[in-house]
Amino acid sequence: MESFDSMINLINESLQKIQEKFDIYQKEFFTQRPPEFFCLELNGEAGELANAENKKLKGKPVADELFADEAADVLIALMNYSNARKIDLGKAVSDKLKKIEIKRQELAEKGEAY
Repeated sequence: MESFDSMINLINESLQKIQEKFDIYQKEFFTQRPPEFFCLELNGEAGELANAENKKLKGKPVADELFADEAADVLIALMNYSNARKIDLGKAVSDKLKKIEIKRQELAEKGEAY
């Protein structure tokens, strides 16, 4: 469990710092937009990533850099959305992982996988 706690602390500290720096950069160089815009952008970028995976799944050639590019777009859109909504992403992810871990442990005690 020490490893889990260490991971939670790292997520909390690191994401908070990254999110703060990202917000400063975005506000300095880009047009401010409402959270709804970034939510739609996030879904669009996630859709582009899903389309790339779908092509790969169907056996079509997809360059590895496309996956990296689309994943980066998803993260950027998520940062923008979180900042626009004033969501502390580090805390939100840490809190969610704690809930998942509780559920995982409960299922493990029953001999079930999460």
